[in-house]
Amino acid sequence: MNSAPLEIARRMAGPLAARSREIEAARRVPDDLVAELRKHGFFRLCIPRSLGGEEAPALETLRVIEEIARSDGSTGWVVMVGCTTALLSGYLDEYWSREIYGSDPEVLSAGATAPTGRARRVAGGLEVSGRWQWGSGCHHADWLIGGSLLVGDDGEPVRDADGAVHHLLPFFSSEQVEILDTWYVHGMAGSGSTDFQVERAFVPEGRWIRFGVDAPRRSGLYQFPILGFLGLGVCSVSLGLARRAIDELVALAKAKVPTASQRTLAQRAYVQSAVAEAEAALRSARALLREAVDEAWQAAQAGDPLTVDHRLALRLATTHASRQSARAVDLMYHAASGTSVYDESPLSRIFRDMHVATQHIMVGPPTYELVGRILLGLDADTRSL
Repeated sequence: MNSAPLEIARRMAGPLAARSREIEAARRVPDDLVAELRKHGFFRLCIPRSLGGEEAPALETLRVIEEIARSDGSTGWVVMVGCTTALLSGYLDEYWSREIYGSDPEVLSAGATAPTGRARRVAGGLEVSGRWQWGSGCHHADWLIGGSLLVGDDGEPVRDADGAVHHLLPFFSSEQVEILDTWYVHGMAGSGSTDFQVERAFVPEGRWIRFGVDAPRRSGLYQFPILGFLGLGVCSVSLGLARRAIDELVALAKAKVPTASQRTLAQRAYVQSAVAEAEAALRSARALLREAVDEAWQAAQAGDPLTVDHRLALRLATTHASRQSARAVDLMYHAASGTSVYDESPLSRIFRDMHVATQHIMVGPPTYELVGRILLGLDADTRSL
């Protein structure tokens, strides 16, 4: 992989962090910053080399996402969505894969997989109507995905002989999409994760995939499950937030002398313990994540489909990393005492961003239940892994 994106992400750290309050107040990443991210190739990490992308190893992409989120959580989130939706370039048929991801070197995709849209068969393709939440980065996206159920003339979902519905992921051009102003939140405000909708949008034949059914047309990176890779991106944002929280607290503790005290915050035993616990939580979470990703990557590179065990390990490591990152942030937030409640403190924003990131369905507590059932040898639906 071209190492430039990671190096550039590190060089951008200071300038990006300095704009965090601006990004949060705007409720979206500014246009000039998105243009810079495009120019430096951050959104091409998961696009095949045959289409001019990086096709970067999974861990490299996750490191880039973590590094950007360390500077600003909302910007890291938008980069994460752009990268993880681009994984679909390995699933689309060759024509549309090239048309969407190969014709513009700065292309950015976004969207939502939840099937809240309805798609009907029409001559030459689909007609889709629907509204979706969590459209992170939708203001800047060239293409948006909107999960939809295929329905018949009666409006009821079309089902296979085994009763399975057709969960489609159609691609809409930005001109087909109406962006709604719904993103008023306490954290990740700058991600612009607002609702979007389409009304009777035409999607030509082949400009969609059937989620959970269509196999990847490429090997390597594209053997990673779509939702599983999304989860990896989500927890990488959380790891970046946790790293920043620890760094901020350490810098604060060395300088702050609490009221009615003659010693710095760093000299207090509970602060020392909190920093050590947070560092251990972060490093151990990252280690488990990288172990799971590395094992899956080795199988994918060998051309083998990922097994249930691989996918289980990825989901467990993903949720664990997210939850341990939140624990690290909470420790730092409380160790900072009254400083962390002020908007001007980065710890205030990090705390709020983290507790929005943990609400993502891919890192929710039900993951533990599913993994536990499998580890105990009980019946479980593994399709969501």
